[in-house]
Amino acid sequence: MFPGFIYSQSWNDFKKAAKKVNAELNSKSKNGNIFSQKDAANALKETLGRGVEKGVEVLSIKDGFFKNQAVKIPFPPEAKTIFDKLKKMGFQKELNKVVLSINRAAEDAIISAKPIFISAIKNMTINDAINIVKGSETDGTDYLYDNTNVELIVAFKPNIKSSLKRVDATKHWKSIMKAYNKIPFVKKINPDLELYVTQKTIVGLFHILSEEEKEIRKNPQKRTTDILKKVFGNN
Repeated sequence: MFPGFIYSQSWNDFKKAAKKVNAELNSKSKNGNIFSQKDAANALKETLGRGVEKGVEVLSIKDGFFKNQAVKIPFPPEAKTIFDKLKKMGFQKELNKVVLSINRAAEDAIISAKPIFISAIKNMTINDAINIVKGSETDGTDYLYDNTNVELIVAFKPNIKSSLKRVDATKHWKSIMKAYNKIPFVKKINPDLELYVTQKTIVGLFHILSEEEKEIRKNPQKRTTDILKKVFGNN
């Protein structure tokens, strides 16, 4: 089995923004606007919801993962021994098929992640939201990642499994694993491709989500609704 999320340390460090609960019902933000905790929660949920919408939109098209270097899913790094040995034996074409097909599986499955993410966003508490809104540029995304990634993996993995099969990624993976395990004296291994692709697909969507959150926080033109303008300001 692959270990937990393969991602930068910043995702693993909880941002502390949600640790301080504001005692006052009305709080003054950095831009001087007065908004309630309910306003903050609604603005944050709208921000994250937009991030999910955009992420699904840009990642679900052909090459949404495969040709986007920020989210492209590589051959499993934990299986580097497999890759190196088979490459030397002339299996480069088959290895390329694996990489292409797992990215196609992510593109195919990402649409089904939308309701899973939206449900997680709706469950964010008001007390968390007021502090996150006043925090750093990706506190909302970081909080959501920290508090929902286990549930997201469990819910999303069956969809990835179906997509891997639908785009022949499972077939290509089994083919190279069979070739590898036939090599004399190698240690037989069986990496969990479904878990790996599930994790990397979710990380890809979180990447887009964080970029959208940063844009809404810093770019007034991205605040197109009254609640976003009220909480994050008009300029």
